[in-house]
Amino acid sequence: MGEGHMGFMFCFSLLLVLSSGSSRNLPIIAFEEGYTHLFGDNNLIIHEDGKSVHLSLDERTGSGFVSHDLYLHGFFSASIKLPADYTAGVVVAFYMSNGDMYEKNHDEIDFEFLGNIRGKNWRVQTNVYGNGSTNIGREERFGLWFDPSEDFHQYSILWTDSKIIFYVDNVPMREVERTESMGGDFPSKPMNFDPIEHVTKCDIAQTSDAVPSGTITPSQRVKMEKFRLKHMTYSYCYDRIRYKASPPECVINPKQAERLRKFDPVTFGNGRNHHGKRHHHSRGNQAEAVSF
Repeated sequence: MGEGHMGFMFCFSLLLVLSSGSSRNLPIIAFEEGYTHLFGDNNLIIHEDGKSVHLSLDERTGSGFVSHDLYLHGFFSASIKLPADYTAGVVVAFYMSNGDMYEKNHDEIDFEFLGNIRGKNWRVQTNVYGNGSTNIGREERFGLWFDPSEDFHQYSILWTDSKIIFYVDNVPMREVERTESMGGDFPSKPMNFDPIEHVTKCDIAQTSDAVPSGTITPSQRVKMEKFRLKHMTYSYCYDRIRYKASPPECVINPKQAERLRKFDPVTFGNGRNHHGKRHHHSRGNQAEAVSF
């Protein structure tokens, strides 16, 4: 890479979850058969194999691509190695959206990797929008138990008609269940798959055996709760500045509420600082240095 460029390593696979609950492995296809260049003309180079592309970020623009096809439910998985060193202001996104077709009532499911200053950890944020519900925002933010710039790690989204589960290295980190109180806020329209600002190297495919069943097992739930209690740094459900009362779909964990309240008493406590002024900078934006 030339001077001033920042590269991203990225490999993804996609498997459909059929209505019967079964799945089938999808073969790796040529890039031009499955994807369209989205932006950053000079920062996207198709490799000789035709199945992988090199994307980079420079001082002028990033780069990205989007799937040709729309998908209504499925399992979407990406193996990502994030850049190291100074990454403040950099956002690497792996997400699904239909904003081009539904400008005012779009759906979106996000994995966002938020860069940081040198020596600070990357932060991973997940978000869910349904039917244009961007005024609510369902963000949750986490630190990780590893350095995501040292090696590849698997980040996955399982999207069904009743729930959305986010995974890190096959450990569930967040479950969003569809409830009556959410109304149309649960993503329910077909979406494109859109990874941006990465280098992709898709020389392996996931097998159908790797696709989650859509149900979190008891042992997985224990791991998920352990992960959340150690690594969650922000959740909209506990934010007392934004919401005086938690949105109706939220299930409050008393241990998590107490932990976050101690972590940031303004955001997760009574929503006020000692002077009664609105708090503008939340420590919920910072990754927590704990092991998992």
